[in-house]
Amino acid sequence: MAKATSTISLIAFILLVTGGINWGLIGIFNFNLVAFIFHSIPIVERIIYILVGISALYLIYERCK
Repeated sequence: MAKATSTISLIAFILLVTGGINWGLIGIFNFNLVAFIFHSIPIVERIIYILVGISALYLIYERCK
């Protein structure tokens, strides 16, 4: 079970870093990396943003337990 948890934590970490970089790029350069990568497909962008949010909540949960 520890291996699955570490894999989930790694995926969550990668998504969270990606989200942080994206927000930094938006704030500094007004450039949305997620929209650029997925060619502004709204449903895919929305799913990515939801996964980033879930990742943040998951990592908060992992830190607090």
